[in-house]
Amino acid sequence: MDKKRAAITGVVLVVLAALVYMQFRTWKNFNWDLFLAQTHSVSLFHILHGIALIYIAYFLRAVRWKLFLRPVRPEASILGLVPPTIVGFTGLALLGRPGELIRPYLIAKRENLPFSSQLAVWAVERIFDIGGFTFLFVLAAFVATAPKRLEHHGTFEYVALVLTGIVLVLTLGAIAVHRSGEALAKWVEQRFAHRASNIGHRIALRIREFRSGLNTIHSTSSLLALIDSYHAPQLEIPQTQIFLLMASSMVGSLVQLPGVGGGSQFATIETLHRIFGVPPELATSCGIMLWLVTFIAIVPIGLALAHRERLSFRSLSKESHEAEESAVDPSAA
Repeated sequence: MDKKRAAITGVVLVVLAALVYMQFRTWKNFNWDLFLAQTHSVSLFHILHGIALIYIAYFLRAVRWKLFLRPVRPEASILGLVPPTIVGFTGLALLGRPGELIRPYLIAKRENLPFSSQLAVWAVERIFDIGGFTFLFVLAAFVATAPKRLEHHGTFEYVALVLTGIVLVLTLGAIAVHRSGEALAKWVEQRFAHRASNIGHRIALRIREFRSGLNTIHSTSSLLALIDSYHAPQLEIPQTQIFLLMASSMVGSLVQLPGVGGGSQFATIETLHRIFGVPPELATSCGIMLWLVTFIAIVPIGLALAHRERLSFRSLSKESHEAEESAVDPSAA
């Protein structure tokens, strides 16, 4: 597993290095003095406002997870879910995608629940996140007037349709497992009944645990749109067009290096410069500032909580991935 992670990290590093090289080769006349001046002139009020909204969003995530846990752990405390939420996102910021599963792993341990059931909750949360953003993106692409003035508006409409299709497929898949999970588990037990190590029974157990987590699919939650960070560098961009900028940041965040990010900043900078016509110096300043607010602002609190609980992020990442392997491949348990 370590070799696999190292290989993935190496590939991501090569891709990001190539993108950075291509970017600065294009910007041969990048004005570093102007970049520093633009960075120093940002609105501190908007930065602090954006950080406050980010903190509120983390609290709302804990509230949402509490709603998701209601069918199996009605006594779960919102305040008890806040620390693993913050520590989990801190692990994501520091470790990149290898830290993605720390949060459901910590919640499963805290609430004494099977990890596979919390993977299901995590999957439902992702569907809600993608679905909520897709709804806003579709409104921006097809209803709002400001995005229609952009040169590549047709591309945004196409992306909106693709996102809608992805959300529908994910939702239907989750509903299918939720409604027919027991039948699927019984079929797996019968299909693999003659295999060694009771593998059929183990896989069926994981399916049932995953299905129990999908009992949360009936819940709803509030989604918070964070736009103040984009206003900090005094960008003249209509709010409806900011959803298009958020989309590029979300896609870019899929390619992240531990501690330094990379994909989110690059995607934001490219979108600002090529689509919105923002000067490269201001676009770079905004991309870096956005990354600091959305990904890094939670790190100090997360480190303090991890220190208080005597938690190691590398150990948590390793344990969560081992638990994931056990959930996906029961024979490894």
